Amino acid sequence: MLRKVILLIKENILQNHLLCGESILLDDLQQHGIEVNIGEEKQDTYPSDEGWIQPDKVQSDMEDTLYITDSETEYQALKQQGKYVLPYRHEENAQAVYPGALYVIEQIEELDFDAIDMVYRRLAGLPLDILTTKRCVVRETTVEDVDAFYRIYAEPEITEYMENLYADRDEEIAYIKEYREKVYGFYGYGMWTVLTKAGTVIGRAGISWREGFDLPELGFVIGVPWQRQGYAYEVCRAILDHAYKELEFTQVQALVMEGNEKSAALCRKLGFKREENVVLEQEVYALYQHFVMQL
Repeated sequence: MLRKVILLIKENILQNHLLCGESILLDDLQQHGIEVNIGEEKQDTYPSDEGWIQPDKVQSDMEDTLYITDSETEYQALKQQGKYVLPYRHEENAQAVYPGALYVIEQIEELDFDAIDMVYRRLAGLPLDILTTKRCVVRETTVEDVDAFYRIYAEPEITEYMENLYADRDEEIAYIKEYREKVYGFYGYGMWTVLTKAGTVIGRAGISWREGFDLPELGFVIGVPWQRQGYAYEVCRAILDHAYKELEFTQVQALVMEGNEKSAALCRKLGFKREENVVLEQEVYALYQHFVMQL
């Protein structure tokens, strides 16, 4: 969890871009309980009976701290120490190069807490919470979800109409790691994990792209013990709302394998209209489409 932001930025740039009246970043961070330090951090060693040591607090500070710097040298040094660092390019360092940076910011005065927290979570490998409903939380998938997924997919009713997980658990974990990096990291959305507010994983749902199609696709699976309780409708309704309001899509599709009447009924309840049949890998699917004005 992000607790501290350390700014290692030229003083005149700070004055012109962050300490000016146009920027809300510092106030927004502090309103969210984030400690903000300007300039060098405090000494990372502490006295003890055995002399000066680096206790567990140093590792803790490293894990919950984000550094923002406009210095190439500082960036490289922080990266080598394994710290989370966000490079900043502006009018005085426009040619700066930051090898291996996941993100580089240029308009720091336009950032807020949500943007900084998103960057921190990406660098730290932490999942983003996407949305909440009356009974559920939808967040990005992590490797810790894998065991729950295998329990859900162990039901024949689940895999009758959709692809199973990898037979090898290690392959599934590798797939999720790559998915987090390449799909969440690039698109900012994808298939997510659905949990009850008590923290129980009950399924997956989200928005993704299918090769050969021009529209984003709604996908969903709810484990058998939680079916027929309205969870799928509750979550999918919220995801469609998110797709239109946050992701700014105007149309979403869903593909339902022939014979999957539960999913077809859910699509109709959500307001999808059946358009045509398509054949994918020798299986017949009904193509449904949903428009923003239907919400």
